Amino acid sequence: MTKNPYYDPAKPHHRPQGFQNADREFPGKSLAEVLRWKIEASRKSLPAPPSAPIPVVAPDLDFLHRNARAGAAMQPAVTWIGHATVMVQMSGLTLLTDAIFSERASPLSFLGPKRHQPPGVPLRDLPHIDLVLTSHNHYDHLDVSSVQALNRQTGGAPLFVVPLGLKPWLVARGVAPEHAVEMDWWDSHPVQAPGGTVDVVLAPAQHWSARGLTDRMATLWGGFAVFGPDFHLFFAGDTAYSREFSALRARYAERQSQAQGGGFDLALLPIGAYEPRWFMRDQHVNPEEAVKIHRDLAAKRSLGMHWGTFALTDEALDEPPRALAQVLREQAIDEQEFFVMAIGQTRVLPPRRRAGL
Repeated sequence: MTKNPYYDPAKPHHRPQGFQNADREFPGKSLAEVLRWKIEASRKSLPAPPSAPIPVVAPDLDFLHRNARAGAAMQPAVTWIGHATVMVQMSGLTLLTDAIFSERASPLSFLGPKRHQPPGVPLRDLPHIDLVLTSHNHYDHLDVSSVQALNRQTGGAPLFVVPLGLKPWLVARGVAPEHAVEMDWWDSHPVQAPGGTVDVVLAPAQHWSARGLTDRMATLWGGFAVFGPDFHLFFAGDTAYSREFSALRARYAERQSQAQGGGFDLALLPIGAYEPRWFMRDQHVNPEEAVKIHRDLAAKRSLGMHWGTFALTDEALDEPPRALAQVLREQAIDEQEFFVMAIGQTRVLPPRRRAGL
């Protein structure tokens, strides 16, 4: 591995050759462990096929495009495209998380995890995208053709915001340097929007990075806290459970006091790709741990994503929402507080209100 050009010895998550997690180091997986997982899954015929079709609805394109053009009058809304790709409209901005619209989450067009459902909104039908947030460089979260298509969109390229190390990757694939921002954990970047200034913060996540055999941990990973005047959004990306979510809540306690409108109006939390636990617990939460994150953040509501599109692990594609529903019942949490959506579905959400307004 080459030397880390961003290395800062004062930052515990920096390493001379890359990065590490803050809560606990990612141990990595050996070839023997990968083979053990794959052999066990093959013997048990895992993952099992879905017991029911993944819910899909036709997108409300008329609303999405009108809302995108509404400027400061935009209604906060969330649309699930599939997997970790979510479109959020807030504060006059239309943003995408971990945009992947390709048929496969793979460096190869003919091999690798294949979509079980098409994107909920095809690339050609998207409203103009202002902002693209990318949590890390795994192929099911950072996709070359999707980045290039968004960069060529009518009306001008979006702003791509990425963790440290990924701006050169974007520029090498045609993104102009002024349309790419890379950040370290806790860095903030202001985005001017019709509804006012939106602050985008890269928050720690418990994960790892690699796109090949020789670049493990060479680029950073993370989640995003997005603070708009009328909406606060959290996007976890990929993560295991860690103390970082409680730390995030404490860090922004004053900004999210009850007088200032409370906690995150919406958290986008992964609930899939978690089995077998002995292999996945260091990198992916299960539904029970996702609910812990929801509570740690004191989020008003959360959307369960990262399921139903790519069969990446041993649980069935439709198992995560059933497991989530069981946890919610056990903990007496209303399903409107932590919900799932059909691919293509849009949900309009209330804007935040400060005390006295």
